[in-house]
Amino acid sequence: MDYIKLPLVLASGSPRRKEILSTMGLSYIVDVSQVDEHAEGSPKQMVIELSGIKARAVAQKHKDSLVLAADTLVYGAGKVLGKPADPQDAFAMLRALSGDWHEVHTGLTLINTKNGRCIQASECTRVHFVDLSDEEIQAYIDTKDPLDKAGAYGIQGRAGMFIDKIDGSYSNVVGLPMATLRNMLIEMLSHED
Repeated sequence: MDYIKLPLVLASGSPRRKEILSTMGLSYIVDVSQVDEHAEGSPKQMVIELSGIKARAVAQKHKDSLVLAADTLVYGAGKVLGKPADPQDAFAMLRALSGDWHEVHTGLTLINTKNGRCIQASECTRVHFVDLSDEEIQAYIDTKDPLDKAGAYGIQGRAGMFIDKIDGSYSNVVGLPMATLRNMLIEMLSHED
């Protein structure tokens, strides 16, 4: 997508999101939003609202740019599972996900600061974990990998071996649904005036 004329600004410091944008062949700069990440409502409403808050905060600082923000959360065992507060929280999350389906929701906001146009979208992927033993969970937590990830796991790393079924976008579970983002960019570029 090298036909994007405006600079693309990623309002996230996530190494996974940066890697996905690079995989898509997009050039971008990073400007991490410094906002309170709290929202109410359904998982879909929450991720859309939070991505919007992040995008608007960063958009104020970038003239004539496309600003992209995303927010991802895991919904499992009847509740929202954000980033774990500590190893014990990570253990509880992984125990709750073990042997069951959960959902990964990502909200995306794309703002064209040249014309003020804003597009929002969300993606939901269903993920199934195998049954995990307490020893497996603890060994994974000992790697420190789950401590900075929604739902206490990263599908692209060691936790990939805990997942036996997926229904939907793999890149969404990583943190940025590529096909959804592509469609948003195409829609935005068709109204670039």
